Amino acid sequence: MIDADRPPLAKSHPHAQAGLMNFIEGTRAVTEDELRANSITRYQVTKFYRKHITNSGYYDQLKHIVEPSAKEFEGRGDLDTSGEHDNTVVPGLQHKYAQTGLLLVTDRCASYCRFCFRKRLVGKDSDEIAPNYSRIAEYISLHPEMTNVLLSGGDPFVLSSFKLEEIVDHLLPISHLNSIRFGTKMIAFAPKRFEDPSLAALFRRIIESGKVAAIVTHFDHIGEISVDAERSIRSLRSLGVQFFNQSVLLAKINDDAKILAETFAKCHQIGVRPYYLFQGRPVRGASHFQVPLRRGVEISRGINQRLNGIQKTFKYIMSHYTGKIEILDLGAEARVYMRYHQNRYPEKIGTIFSRPYVEGACWLDDLPEQ
Repeated sequence: MIDADRPPLAKSHPHAQAGLMNFIEGTRAVTEDELRANSITRYQVTKFYRKHITNSGYYDQLKHIVEPSAKEFEGRGDLDTSGEHDNTVVPGLQHKYAQTGLLLVTDRCASYCRFCFRKRLVGKDSDEIAPNYSRIAEYISLHPEMTNVLLSGGDPFVLSSFKLEEIVDHLLPISHLNSIRFGTKMIAFAPKRFEDPSLAALFRRIIESGKVAAIVTHFDHIGEISVDAERSIRSLRSLGVQFFNQSVLLAKINDDAKILAETFAKCHQIGVRPYYLFQGRPVRGASHFQVPLRRGVEISRGINQRLNGIQKTFKYIMSHYTGKIEILDLGAEARVYMRYHQNRYPEKIGTIFSRPYVEGACWLDDLPEQ
């Protein structure tokens, strides 16, 4: 069980009645209906994470990850920026890219990030979560091009190790699956979860079956990498678990080349390979976290200028409806150069294209097709 702070909305029992809620900008009267109408994710943060970021020296930046902001009431954006509904082939399973299956195993997280691109389902009783793993395994078995699956959500590690074993039991017999990944921010929010011996046993099973066991962490800032997290990572790496990291470029949190370079260098030091630096998505109520593409290119360049050769493993990526787009550069002629890192149509993978840059643009759809 995750030890989390969940302060209630004061006086909020009748839906029409206003209660007080604490936001970064100050206390505000809101109703449950108003929160629901604006897709405001409920507040929840683990006691470990709250204490850690308070003592990290970076609280003024890291508080924005978990503390609600009144800016979340701004209505711009979408709740499904990457077309996840359109790529759902079996309830709970997405198959957007040929080699990869994305499995939604829970709608809960240990703490809720305010910029979450799945706020449509996290912290709720969502019908997008996999209800039948036998059916999912059947689909995967019939698609030999799918060589890896990613367990996501929500955060899979809020589930018991027994439940994760049940899920993996359906995947291990599938011979063409060569890797099983787990996407998580739990290693930052509650690293002691990874000290569970039964979890170590689960990873041993995956590895002994001949498949790669991989954990994709979500460290957005060096201030999130605790001593406990580092210890857990080193312990699991000793079993053969591979680690990768995904970060999101976030205004007021990590939009600084020096901070991100330090984060990626620290990841390399503890055996976690920086994998993606995601451009913030235009999620409804979270667009205030977006950084303009011009600034993003400058930051990406600045990160690489600070890293040594073997540390330069991240790609600056926009996870767009059409695919994962690597953002390469902003040319002198004011065009943004991009390349498809992943696409549902294999012939488009690797394709380089460009669009005219519009000042302040944060997403592909902000750029004209010329």
